[in-house]
Amino acid sequence: MSYQDIGGLIVTEIVGDFGFQYFANKGGLLFFSIGLAGYVGVLYFLIRSLQGSTILLVNGAWDGLSALIESIAAMVFLKEYFTDPMQYVGLFFIILGLFCLKLPLTRKNKFIFPSFMPTKK
Repeated sequence: MSYQDIGGLIVTEIVGDFGFQYFANKGGLLFFSIGLAGYVGVLYFLIRSLQGSTILLVNGAWDGLSALIESIAAMVFLKEYFTDPMQYVGLFFIILGLFCLKLPLTRKNKFIFPSFMPTKK
């Protein structure tokens, strides 16, 4: 797993969330399809991230980076800001925690999509 894998996971999750949010409020096959495509991407990048890694590490990195990126997007695009300075301290600790996970920028081993037939050990 790497930041590259987690980045894909977060981007496809955002596409899925936005598509389904529009579908939930306005309807339409296009928005439903966008949401569905986003979550198919989430499945792919989750499998990719889990290969050779642990759920504990993948979940921590995914949750932390997703919270950070969506918080920054809310500040930049929606002009939303925290009301208490301690909330910014919390965001800082998320960043610090991500550094402590020591994720590589790129994947060390080549990703191979697993077979649908289980292998014998």
